[in-house]
Amino acid sequence: MSTKTDRRKVLAVLAGGLVLGIGAAVTLAAWNDSEFATGTFTAGSFNLQGSVTSATAGYVDHNVDRGDAAATLAFSLPAATALSPGDVVYAPLWVRLDGTTSNNATLVPDTITAGTGGNEANLSYTIRAIAPDAVCDASAAGTVIASGPTLSALTGATAVPLAKGAAIGTPGTAVQLCFAVTAAATITQGATGSATWEFTATSTPN
Repeated sequence: MSTKTDRRKVLAVLAGGLVLGIGAAVTLAAWNDSEFATGTFTAGSFNLQGSVTSATAGYVDHNVDRGDAAATLAFSLPAATALSPGDVVYAPLWVRLDGTTSNNATLVPDTITAGTGGNEANLSYTIRAIAPDAVCDASAAGTVIASGPTLSALTGATAVPLAKGAAIGTPGTAVQLCFAVTAAATITQGATGSATWEFTATSTPN
């Protein structure tokens, strides 16, 4: 076989190899495909508010840490300014999740800070979670969520569930907290006693 003929056969084989190689690449590309997915995630909203007026009206924020004023409890007669030994006074506070809130929550009495009027050690208290439309007085029945032998102590803190509204824009169902403060036999005439309670609401997974 001549050298010229051999060279043509070699070239033909190489050319065929190139054609086969290109054909294989095209075939592999035809068996590849892709899918893409994207997601957008937006955080919900959460806000606790309180009212000393009623279960349905008078709600505002009372978060002292954000610069709000604490809610001023309106205690029953005998007036909290004229207590005698053994007197018990009552005051309601309604709490709820506002209409922007997207999660349920639990509410727990967190801290109590006593004032410096002199009678803080001579006043004890209990806080009960009662029905929104119940009367906060000696007949109030509900779960005791906190108590203290003085206005400097907080014992037995128990969580209370808070439900969000049925839809965004609708506030959640109110929970009434009934405060009962009792004057001890050792109460000092003319001296005052004060305390600030902090309640913390924590969102729970939906």
